[in-house]
Amino acid sequence: MFSFLYYLLLLAIPLMAVVIFHHLKKQQHKRTTLPPGPKPLPIIGNLHQLDSSNLNLQLWNLSKIYGSIFSLQIGFKPAIVISSPKLAKEVLKDHDLDVSSRPPSLGTTRLSYNGFNLIFSPCSEYWREIRKICVVHFFSSKRISGFYHIRKSEVERMLGKISEHVSSSKTTNLSEILMSVSSSIACRIAFGRRYEVYMARNHS
Repeated sequence: MFSFLYYLLLLAIPLMAVVIFHHLKKQQHKRTTLPPGPKPLPIIGNLHQLDSSNLNLQLWNLSKIYGSIFSLQIGFKPAIVISSPKLAKEVLKDHDLDVSSRPPSLGTTRLSYNGFNLIFSPCSEYWREIRKICVVHFFSSKRISGFYHIRKSEVERMLGKISEHVSSSKTTNLSEILMSVSSSIACRIAFGRRYEVYMARNHS
């Protein structure tokens, strides 16, 4: 048994080395066409340099080193960071069609029926047509007004829950309650039942 694991380890080490070397070579070729940025580590990229608690300050500090447009490696995915209002306006207004589509991935392809829903569909004539259909049939003021009773019911439940916390001197987590309310409203509109009921039935 020990000899089998030993030979398996000997086989795995050079295989991992080849994979990492191929990845580094591929990323080095990619970065030649990207703006300058901090040097990434293998596999994780620049994730070790980013902290979600003060991400805006970290990106601002990096912009002082690498300029108003620089690149980061988020795992295996390259990312471009723009910190100049002038450049942001040029990208989002003058070249909006070039950046309006999300990069395809296996997860989004499976969730969106091969990219055929409104959220994950690439910017194209098809996307513009389904957006028109959604605006007319789903996002119209008449349709939104039709769900008034659902919004009213969930807000009343939220106020009742906050009132219970006040009467029992419990701490109220507003972020959690507001997230629950928005999830319940969306689930009742889309599936006809509250979020907790929907999740309980799907996990039972």
